[in-house]
Amino acid sequence: MQVSVSEMRRVMLIEVSGRVDSLSATKLGEALNEQIDSGRNRLVIDLSNVEYISSAGLRELVSAAKKVRSSGGDLRIAGPSHRVRDVLQLAGLLELLQVFPTQIEAVSSF
Repeated sequence: MQVSVSEMRRVMLIEVSGRVDSLSATKLGEALNEQIDSGRNRLVIDLSNVEYISSAGLRELVSAAKKVRSSGGDLRIAGPSHRVRDVLQLAGLLELLQVFPTQIEAVSSF
C-alpha cells in the first residue's frame, strides 16, 4: 500500500493505492493522524486506486472521521472502486461518510 499526501485548495488530499489490509491499515491510520494532529481537519481520502480494504482499514477511516468532526472538520471519500464501494455499503459506512465520484468533487464539497 502507498499513501501520498498533498494540499488542494486548503483541503488535505490523501491518495491511497494498493491493498489496505490488516498489515497496512496502521500505515494509513498513521498518515491520517499525522494530518489531524497537525491541525488539518478537512480531509479527502482518494480510494480510486485501492483494490481491497479490510475491516481494519475501515476502522482507520471511521476513527479519522470522528477525530476531524470533533474539531469542526470532515472527512470525505473520493472515487472508490466498485469493490471498495460495496465494502463501504456492506459496512453501513455510506450513511456515515460522504462519498464522491472524483477528487475534484470531493474537494469542492468543502
